[in-house]
Amino acid sequence: MATASVAFKSREDHRKQIELEEARKAGLAPAEVDEDGKEINPHIPQYMSSAPWYLNAERPSLKHQRKWKSDPNYTKSWYDRGAKIFQADKYRKGACENCGAMTHDAKSCMERPRRVGAKWTNKHIAPDEKIETFELDYDGKRDRWNGYDASTYARVIERYEARDEARKKYLKEQQLKKLEKSNQNGEEDAASDEDEEEDDLRVDEAKVDESKQMDFAKVEKRVRTTGGGSTGTVRNLRIREDTAKYLLNLEVNSAHYDPKTRSMREDPLPDADPNEKFYGGDNQYRNSGQALEFKELNIHAWEAFDKGQDVHMQAAPSQAELLYKNFKVMKEKLKSQTKDTIVEKYGNAADEDKLPRELLLGQSERQVEYDRAGRIIKGQEAALPRSKYEEDVYINNHTTVWGSWWRDHQWGYKCCKQTIRNSYCTGAAGIEAAEAASDLMKANIARKEAAAEDPTPTEEKKLATWGTDVPDDIVLDDKLLAEALKKEDQRKREEKDERKRKYNVRWNDEVTAEDMEAYRMKRVHHDDPMKDFLH
Repeated sequence: MATASVAFKSREDHRKQIELEEARKAGLAPAEVDEDGKEINPHIPQYMSSAPWYLNAERPSLKHQRKWKSDPNYTKSWYDRGAKIFQADKYRKGACENCGAMTHDAKSCMERPRRVGAKWTNKHIAPDEKIETFELDYDGKRDRWNGYDASTYARVIERYEARDEARKKYLKEQQLKKLEKSNQNGEEDAASDEDEEEDDLRVDEAKVDESKQMDFAKVEKRVRTTGGGSTGTVRNLRIREDTAKYLLNLEVNSAHYDPKTRSMREDPLPDADPNEKFYGGDNQYRNSGQALEFKELNIHAWEAFDKGQDVHMQAAPSQAELLYKNFKVMKEKLKSQTKDTIVEKYGNAADEDKLPRELLLGQSERQVEYDRAGRIIKGQEAALPRSKYEEDVYINNHTTVWGSWWRDHQWGYKCCKQTIRNSYCTGAAGIEAAEAASDLMKANIARKEAAAEDPTPTEEKKLATWGTDVPDDIVLDDKLLAEALKKEDQRKREEKDERKRKYNVRWNDEVTAEDMEAYRMKRVHHDDPMKDFLH
């Protein structure tokens, strides 16, 4: 099927989508319709029917498979053969020296070369041709019949008709000559060979043998064989005088016809007399005869393979058929043993009290056929779909059903306005309590928002980083702390390399709180597991 966009689907929706696609392929459901109202073939693969994501297709369509971007510059017209534009009276400068036309020169002139050209005689000036240029598309450039005039084929028909008339005239003259010759000689009885020749002359060659016309059901076709091309005869499956199956019932809601596979699964005339109709749908043949037996054989092979048996219908068909026969024999034997055991224990009431013969013969039941999915094929009208959930069932003391109330994108019960599915009904008291709780929650939210709008100012304090003996009321300056850290780094570099120490060294014994903090931050802590990564 053609999907508009790839969206997330639940497992239930995915299962329903697969069932709908299978029903469309089987002909049980109408085909999907695109934007233009055309039916989409359900047998088209998904990689062809799915539109690319960048097209943003909202509805299923196959427009992305067609040529929907047409170039307006392309044309399908052709040259106007023999068209003339202007007839000059005298020679013009730059015209053809031979004929006098302005549309070509003397080198490309197609007229007979004159002894004295029109340039010097100034007579018989040829008219100007119509020059056209076309921009053709890919197909137009390679079209062999582009510009062909279909009316020219009438000349071919006239030529063949003239030949047939001449042949008929000649045959009639020959026949008259033979009759005159026979009358002059006085021969009343001509020879048998002469009679055959006269009969051959009277035969019209355009006639077709009537035996060939009557053999309408026989079609001669070439059939390829392993020997290298032999002729064979293929019989048509339907006589051409019979009504096509898609014309049996022209109602809109009748059986669906798939033109690609030429299949109509349902019966087009379900209410007609079975003795009078010759076609009852393709399912009539699929669910009867050897087709049904072959289907049961395949199902048995699949089930046996799922249960662990090494059986495959395509790999070993004889083995699968033999196992199926043995399975049927064992099944019938087990069924008969079970029946005998039950009859022996409880007795058989069916043999003792038989129904009267007039009741048995008086009953009449209409035949009903089902497909593998349990859907009705024919026999009675399709029932309207019903919900699989129970309706009008009240649980947990509720007086309304679930889904009778909607609020804030949630379903609930109308009797108590609860949004929990398995909740117990509290009635009007529950509604009042819920409203009171909602009002209280709104008041708390409003109070919290009002408190957030007027925050109390707090002073930020830069506390010391290292040491436990530092007073709590100490405040550090960020600029002085940065300078102290630089001094501490310079001191450590001088300790490592004394060559960087200057001769005139001044010591300052005044130690500030920032210097102590810088010392504490830069010193090595032997208990720190990350000490090797600090410096």
